[in-house]
Amino acid sequence: MRRIGATPFSFPEFRGATRRLVIWNLAAYFVLALGLLAFPSVAGHLAVLLGFDPFSFLHGGLWQPLTYSFVHLSLMGTLFELLSLWFLAGFLESFHGDAWVTGLYAVSVLCTALAAVLLYLGGSLAGMDVAPALLTGCFGGIFGLLVAIGLLYGDMEFLLFFTIGIKARYMAILYGLLAIAMLFGQQRMYAFAELGGALGGWLYIRMVPRRGFSIALSEKWYGMRNRYYRWKRRRAARKFEVYMRSQGRTVRFDGQGRQIDEDHDDKSRWN
Repeated sequence: MRRIGATPFSFPEFRGATRRLVIWNLAAYFVLALGLLAFPSVAGHLAVLLGFDPFSFLHGGLWQPLTYSFVHLSLMGTLFELLSLWFLAGFLESFHGDAWVTGLYAVSVLCTALAAVLLYLGGSLAGMDVAPALLTGCFGGIFGLLVAIGLLYGDMEFLLFFTIGIKARYMAILYGLLAIAMLFGQQRMYAFAELGGALGGWLYIRMVPRRGFSIALSEKWYGMRNRYYRWKRRRAARKFEVYMRSQGRTVRFDGQGRQIDEDHDDKSRWN
Protein backbone atom coordinates (compact mmCIF):
# COMPACT_ATOMS: atom_id res chain seq x y z
CA MET A 1 0.00 0.00 0.00
CA ARG A 2 1.31 3.41 -0.95
CA ARG A 3 2.49 5.47 2.01
CA ILE A 4 0.41 8.56 2.65
CA GLY A 5 1.94 11.29 4.76
CA ALA A 6 0.47 13.86 7.09
CA THR A 7 -2.56 15.84 6.01
CA PRO A 8 -4.28 18.93 7.46
CA PHE A 9 -7.71 18.44 8.97
CA SER A 10 -10.40 18.90 6.35
CA PHE A 11 -13.61 17.14 5.45
CA PRO A 12 -13.66 15.22 2.16
CA GLU A 13 -16.14 15.76 -0.63
CA PHE A 14 -19.78 15.23 0.32
CA ARG A 15 -21.05 12.82 -2.33
CA GLY A 16 -22.15 9.29 -3.17
CA ALA A 17 -22.46 6.80 -0.34
CA THR A 18 -21.20 9.35 2.18
CA ARG A 19 -23.96 11.81 1.36
CA ARG A 20 -26.66 9.12 1.41
CA LEU A 21 -25.57 7.72 4.77
CA VAL A 22 -25.31 11.12 6.44
CA ILE A 23 -28.63 12.41 5.03
CA TRP A 24 -30.52 9.20 5.91
CA ASN A 25 -29.23 9.27 9.47
CA LEU A 26 -29.88 12.98 9.83
CA ALA A 27 -33.43 12.64 8.47
CA ALA A 28 -34.09 9.73 10.85
CA TYR A 29 -32.89 11.84 13.79
CA PHE A 30 -35.20 14.75 12.96
CA VAL A 31 -38.19 12.48 12.36
CA LEU A 32 -37.71 10.87 15.79
CA ALA A 33 -36.99 14.22 17.48
CA LEU A 34 -40.16 15.78 16.08
CA GLY A 35 -42.10 12.66 17.04
CA LEU A 36 -40.85 12.91 20.62
CA LEU A 37 -42.07 16.50 20.76
CA ALA A 38 -45.49 15.85 19.25
CA PHE A 39 -46.22 12.28 20.37
CA PRO A 40 -43.68 11.39 23.06
CA SER A 41 -45.16 8.05 24.09
CA VAL A 42 -45.62 6.80 20.52
CA ALA A 43 -42.17 8.00 19.39
CA GLY A 44 -40.54 6.53 22.50
CA HIS A 45 -42.16 3.18 21.83
CA LEU A 46 -41.03 3.39 18.19
CA ALA A 47 -37.43 4.08 19.26
CA VAL A 48 -37.45 0.99 21.47
CA LEU A 49 -39.04 -1.03 18.69
CA LEU A 50 -36.46 0.01 16.09
CA GLY A 51 -33.42 0.00 18.37
CA PHE A 52 -31.49 -3.23 18.82
CA ASP A 53 -32.18 -5.34 21.88
CA PRO A 54 -30.80 -8.91 21.75
CA PHE A 55 -33.75 -10.31 23.72
CA SER A 56 -36.29 -8.67 21.41
CA PHE A 57 -34.36 -9.74 18.34
CA LEU A 58 -34.31 -13.38 19.44
CA HIS A 59 -38.06 -13.20 20.06
CA GLY A 60 -39.12 -11.91 16.66
CA GLY A 61 -37.61 -8.46 16.16
CA LEU A 62 -35.73 -9.53 13.05
CA TRP A 63 -35.79 -6.03 11.56
CA GLN A 64 -33.75 -4.51 14.37
CA PRO A 65 -30.24 -5.17 12.90
CA LEU A 66 -31.36 -3.15 9.87
CA THR A 67 -32.98 -0.25 11.74
CA TYR A 68 -31.09 0.39 14.97
CA SER A 69 -28.29 2.38 13.32
CA PHE A 70 -30.86 5.01 12.22
CA VAL A 71 -32.17 5.56 15.76
CA HIS A 72 -30.46 8.60 17.30
CA LEU A 73 -31.52 9.84 20.72
CA SER A 74 -29.22 12.77 21.60
CA LEU A 75 -28.21 15.85 19.64
CA MET A 76 -24.51 15.90 20.58
CA GLY A 77 -24.09 12.16 20.10
CA THR A 78 -25.75 12.37 16.69
CA LEU A 79 -23.62 15.35 15.69
CA PHE A 80 -20.40 13.54 16.64
CA GLU A 81 -21.46 10.35 14.83
CA LEU A 82 -22.49 12.09 11.62
CA LEU A 83 -19.34 14.24 11.47
CA SER A 84 -17.25 11.09 11.98
CA LEU A 85 -19.29 9.29 9.35
CA TRP A 86 -18.81 12.12 6.87
CA PHE A 87 -15.06 12.29 7.45
CA LEU A 88 -14.28 8.55 7.49
CA ALA A 89 -16.67 7.41 4.75
CA GLY A 90 -15.77 10.35 2.51
CA PHE A 91 -12.06 9.63 2.89
CA LEU A 92 -12.50 5.95 1.96
CA GLU A 93 -14.90 6.73 -0.88
CA SER A 94 -12.31 8.94 -2.56
CA PHE A 95 -10.09 5.85 -2.92
CA HIS A 96 -12.52 2.92 -3.22
CA GLY A 97 -15.83 4.19 -4.55
CA ASP A 98 -19.48 4.17 -3.60
CA ALA A 99 -20.32 0.44 -3.53
CA TRP A 100 -17.24 -0.55 -1.55
CA VAL A 101 -17.91 1.97 1.23
CA THR A 102 -21.60 1.04 1.38
CA GLY A 103 -20.72 -2.63 1.77
CA LEU A 104 -18.11 -1.92 4.44
CA TYR A 105 -20.54 0.19 6.47
CA ALA A 106 -23.38 -2.34 6.17
CA VAL A 107 -21.19 -5.29 7.20
CA SER A 108 -19.86 -3.36 10.21
CA VAL A 109 -23.37 -2.41 11.33
CA LEU A 110 -24.59 -6.01 11.06
CA CYS A 111 -21.53 -7.40 12.85
CA THR A 112 -22.18 -4.92 15.66
CA ALA A 113 -25.64 -6.40 16.21
CA LEU A 114 -24.29 -9.95 15.89
CA ALA A 115 -21.68 -9.28 18.58
CA ALA A 116 -24.39 -8.03 20.96
CA VAL A 117 -26.42 -11.20 20.36
CA LEU A 118 -23.38 -13.42 20.97
CA LEU A 119 -22.59 -11.62 24.23
CA TYR A 120 -26.19 -11.95 25.39
CA LEU A 121 -26.34 -15.66 24.54
CA GLY A 122 -22.92 -16.35 26.02
CA GLY A 123 -23.78 -14.57 29.23
CA SER A 124 -27.07 -16.43 29.52
CA LEU A 125 -25.42 -19.82 28.98
CA ALA A 126 -22.64 -19.04 31.45
CA GLY A 127 -25.03 -17.68 34.07
CA MET A 128 -23.45 -14.23 33.90
CA ASP A 129 -25.41 -11.05 34.45
CA VAL A 130 -25.11 -9.03 31.23
CA ALA A 131 -26.70 -5.63 31.75
CA PRO A 132 -29.37 -5.07 29.08
CA ALA A 133 -28.69 -2.19 26.70
CA LEU A 134 -30.69 -0.83 23.79
CA LEU A 135 -28.23 -0.28 20.96
CA THR A 136 -28.89 2.81 18.86
CA GLY A 137 -26.82 4.88 16.47
CA CYS A 138 -24.25 4.11 13.81
CA PHE A 139 -21.25 3.74 16.14
CA GLY A 140 -20.54 0.20 14.91
CA GLY A 141 -20.41 1.24 11.27
CA ILE A 142 -18.13 4.15 12.16
CA PHE A 143 -15.78 1.83 14.04
CA GLY A 144 -15.61 -0.45 11.00
CA LEU A 145 -14.70 2.52 8.79
CA LEU A 146 -12.02 3.57 11.26
CA VAL A 147 -10.49 0.09 11.30
CA ALA A 148 -10.47 0.06 7.48
CA ILE A 149 -8.54 3.33 7.39
CA GLY A 150 -6.14 2.05 10.06
CA LEU A 151 -5.45 -1.10 8.03
CA LEU A 152 -5.22 0.43 4.57
CA TYR A 153 -3.83 3.90 5.31
CA GLY A 154 -2.05 3.43 8.62
CA ASP A 155 0.52 6.19 7.96
CA MET A 156 -2.10 8.85 7.29
CA GLU A 157 -2.09 11.40 10.12
CA PHE A 158 -5.31 12.80 11.59
CA LEU A 159 -6.00 15.38 14.26
CA LEU A 160 -7.36 13.64 17.34
CA PHE A 161 -9.85 15.97 19.08
CA PHE A 162 -8.89 18.53 16.39
CA THR A 163 -5.56 19.22 18.12
CA ILE A 164 -3.31 16.16 18.45
CA GLY A 165 -1.68 14.66 15.35
CA ILE A 166 -1.89 10.85 15.34
CA LYS A 167 -1.44 8.17 12.68
CA ALA A 168 -4.54 6.29 11.58
CA ARG A 169 -3.34 2.90 12.82
CA TYR A 170 -2.66 4.26 16.29
CA MET A 171 -6.00 6.04 16.41
CA ALA A 172 -7.79 2.76 15.56
CA ILE A 173 -5.78 0.94 18.24
CA LEU A 174 -6.57 3.66 20.79
CA TYR A 175 -10.31 3.44 20.21
CA GLY A 176 -10.09 -0.35 20.34
CA LEU A 177 -8.33 -0.22 23.71
CA LEU A 178 -10.97 2.18 25.02
CA ALA A 179 -13.70 -0.26 23.96
CA ILE A 180 -11.86 -3.14 25.66
CA ALA A 181 -11.57 -1.07 28.85
CA MET A 182 -15.33 -0.45 28.74
CA LEU A 183 -15.92 -4.20 28.86
CA PHE A 184 -15.14 -4.04 32.57
CA GLY A 185 -17.75 -1.34 33.24
CA GLN A 186 -21.51 -1.03 33.01
CA GLN A 187 -21.47 -0.47 29.24
CA ARG A 188 -20.02 -3.87 28.33
CA MET A 189 -22.84 -4.64 25.90
CA TYR A 190 -22.18 -1.40 24.02
CA ALA A 191 -18.40 -1.92 24.10
CA PHE A 192 -18.55 -5.52 22.91
CA ALA A 193 -20.93 -4.56 20.10
CA GLU A 194 -18.53 -1.79 19.09
CA LEU A 195 -15.70 -4.31 18.87
CA GLY A 196 -18.01 -6.42 16.71
CA GLY A 197 -18.25 -3.51 14.28
CA ALA A 198 -14.46 -3.27 14.25
CA LEU A 199 -14.23 -7.00 13.51
CA GLY A 200 -16.74 -6.58 10.69
CA GLY A 201 -14.55 -3.89 9.14
CA TRP A 202 -11.48 -6.11 9.44
CA LEU A 203 -13.26 -9.08 7.84
CA TYR A 204 -14.52 -6.91 5.00
CA ILE A 205 -11.01 -5.68 4.25
CA ARG A 206 -9.60 -9.21 4.27
CA MET A 207 -12.34 -11.01 2.35
CA VAL A 208 -14.06 -8.60 -0.04
CA PRO A 209 -12.54 -7.37 -3.34
CA ARG A 210 -11.42 -3.76 -3.39
CA ARG A 211 -14.30 -2.72 -5.69
CA GLY A 212 -17.04 -4.16 -3.47
CA PHE A 213 -19.68 -6.89 -3.52
CA SER A 214 -21.60 -5.73 -6.56
CA ILE A 215 -18.57 -5.64 -8.88
CA ALA A 216 -17.33 -9.00 -7.59
CA LEU A 217 -20.74 -10.60 -8.11
CA SER A 218 -21.15 -9.13 -11.58
CA GLU A 219 -17.69 -10.36 -12.60
CA LYS A 220 -18.52 -13.79 -11.22
CA TRP A 221 -21.81 -13.84 -13.13
CA TYR A 222 -20.24 -12.81 -16.44
CA GLY A 223 -17.45 -15.35 -15.95
CA MET A 224 -19.99 -18.14 -15.43
CA ARG A 225 -21.99 -16.97 -18.44
CA ASN A 226 -18.90 -16.95 -20.67
CA ARG A 227 -17.86 -20.42 -19.50
CA TYR A 228 -21.38 -21.65 -20.35
CA TYR A 229 -21.22 -20.19 -23.85
CA ARG A 230 -17.79 -21.71 -24.44
CA TRP A 231 -19.13 -25.10 -23.34
CA LYS A 232 -22.05 -24.78 -25.75
CA ARG A 233 -19.69 -23.92 -28.58
CA ARG A 234 -17.46 -26.93 -27.88
CA ARG A 235 -20.50 -29.21 -27.70
CA ALA A 236 -21.82 -27.86 -31.01
CA ALA A 237 -18.37 -28.40 -32.56
CA ARG A 238 -18.31 -32.05 -31.45
CA LYS A 239 -21.78 -32.63 -32.90
CA PHE A 240 -20.74 -31.01 -36.16
CA GLU A 241 -17.64 -33.24 -36.34
CA VAL A 242 -19.83 -36.34 -35.95
CA TYR A 243 -22.26 -35.08 -38.59
CA MET A 244 -19.53 -34.33 -41.10
CA ARG A 245 -17.96 -37.77 -40.61
CA SER A 246 -21.33 -39.30 -41.44
CA GLN A 247 -21.18 -37.33 -44.69
CA GLY A 248 -17.73 -38.67 -45.53
CA ARG A 249 -15.86 -35.50 -44.64
CA THR A 250 -13.49 -34.71 -41.81
CA VAL A 251 -13.39 -31.40 -39.94
CA ARG A 252 -11.50 -30.60 -36.78
CA PHE A 253 -12.02 -28.06 -34.01
CA ASP A 254 -9.65 -26.85 -31.32
CA GLY A 255 -10.34 -26.81 -27.58
CA GLN A 256 -12.22 -23.52 -27.89
CA GLY A 257 -14.66 -24.90 -30.46
CA ARG A 258 -13.02 -23.07 -33.38
CA GLN A 259 -12.54 -24.89 -36.69
CA ILE A 260 -8.98 -25.82 -37.63
CA ASP A 261 -8.35 -25.07 -41.30
CA GLU A 262 -5.82 -27.68 -42.32
CA ASP A 263 -5.42 -26.27 -45.84
CA HIS A 264 -4.70 -22.75 -44.76
CA ASP A 265 -2.56 -21.97 -41.78
CA ASP A 266 -3.99 -18.45 -41.40
CA LYS A 267 -6.00 -18.38 -38.19
CA SER A 268 -6.19 -14.62 -37.93
CA ARG A 269 -9.93 -14.66 -38.62
CA TRP A 270 -10.48 -16.50 -35.35
CA ASN A 271 -8.46 -14.02 -33.24
